[in-house]
Amino acid sequence: MRVGLIADSHDRLPAIAAFAKHFAGANVDLVLHAGDFCSPFSLKPFRDAQVPMAGVFGRNDGDHEGLRAEAARAVGTELYESPHSVEVAGTRILLVHDIGEVHQRSLDGHAVVITGHTHKAEQSERGTTLIINPGEACGWLYGVPSAAILDLETMALQPLRLEGPEWRP
Repeated sequence: MRVGLIADSHDRLPAIAAFAKHFAGANVDLVLHAGDFCSPFSLKPFRDAQVPMAGVFGRNDGDHEGLRAEAARAVGTELYESPHSVEVAGTRILLVHDIGEVHQRSLDGHAVVITGHTHKAEQSERGTTLIINPGEACGWLYGVPSAAILDLETMALQPLRLEGPEWRP
């Protein structure tokens, strides 16, 4: 099973749409979003691309009810408070916006942790737990929108970047 990973999209609709289309074209089974959608309209590209998505709220998601209402308009889109634990294809995954707010025991209890908040793409291991921050889908801080695809069978991570002058802030 292939899972799309995205975080910190911050309303940048063209980048969100580009990643959603890429996920659909790459036959991703599910997208996990680690928060900071910002506005409800930022969920529309996932609905348009017809990719199921689950996400957690971040610190810049002010309109939780509006986001939940927009999520309810799409098949297979769900939003949760951070952190949220889910099992996907037999793999325990913790989806969290800010990993600094999670106790070590929670991290240890999951095979994979997907996080956001820092806007910096990173991959590391703590014990047997794989920790992934797909970076910033918006590209506002580091200049290049990024996301990733994780193969849950092999645990191989494929970073995705939107390159080119049109993506520079």
